[in-house]
Amino acid sequence: MLAQRIRELPGVRGKAAIGVVADVFGGGDWWAGPGDDGAVVPLPDSAQQVVACGEAMLPAFVRQDPFGAGVASVVANVNDLAAMGAQPLALVDTVVGPPAMIRRCLEGLQHAGRLYRVPVVGGHLSELPENAPAGSAALSVFGLGSTRDPLSARRAEPGHDLVLACCLQGEMRADFPFFRSIHLRGEQLADDVRLLPGLAARGVAAAAKDVSMPGVIGSLAMLLEPNRLGVRVDLDRVPTPAGVSVADWLCCFPTFAFLICCPPDRTQECLAGFAERDLAAARIGVLDNSGLLRLGAGRDGAVEEQVVFDLTREAITGLAR
Repeated sequence: MLAQRIRELPGVRGKAAIGVVADVFGGGDWWAGPGDDGAVVPLPDSAQQVVACGEAMLPAFVRQDPFGAGVASVVANVNDLAAMGAQPLALVDTVVGPPAMIRRCLEGLQHAGRLYRVPVVGGHLSELPENAPAGSAALSVFGLGSTRDPLSARRAEPGHDLVLACCLQGEMRADFPFFRSIHLRGEQLADDVRLLPGLAARGVAAAAKDVSMPGVIGSLAMLLEPNRLGVRVDLDRVPTPAGVSVADWLCCFPTFAFLICCPPDRTQECLAGFAERDLAAARIGVLDNSGLLRLGAGRDGAVEEQVVFDLTREAITGLAR
């Protein structure tokens, strides 16, 4: 069953570990959070606010494909900044591993940084011998952005339209559940991710989250968790790449995919913004206060709904306390 497959995704199960952050630091108000893709830091005497985020790559991925891991680390950070309504400013990295692996990681970082027009401005590296254990390889990258109008999951509310916007150009990797679009979309991605800050500035988007390792539905659960919201996702409306099943698409990490909460009177403006860039976007549900994230198909209601998460009774990250 699709609901069970989603719940068992490593990218979903792994989010439970984040709860230790609230255990140590408390579940207080970290700028109207927690649970967002980046931390927002107000600047004294300025309307601008800094957004900081970070991503650690899976060690097995780093060792198997260090160039791809370098690219993916940039994608993850730039998407996190976009989901916060922030313009990307810079990246820094930390990389640990044998010399050849380090070089390929940095080459991947440089390649993706140029594509997205975001400079890699510094970092740290620690060199290991070539025969070091595979699990000792590590790559983490941190992004810095700025915004006047940060998007926060706390701003999502019942009645908002849920929009899925995504790039359907690409292919699924055979070894990791990544849907790659960079080789086809190329330098267009730089302006694609900058759509979100524009939507935030105009009030078209109230909240957003990029789709990452938990997949579309797991990422959606994280977006709904802070306010214990619910939604019925209409599977018939989900934009899906040609040759990829809906189930595989909902369970992968796409290069470009965002979940956006829109006031109903601004939804068409949101959809039009992505259409102008030849990106797919569709209204796939309406947020409610049920706390139930469920899947449905068949607009006549003939197909029974599957409840994937009951956010009134369970947690994804455990941050929203």
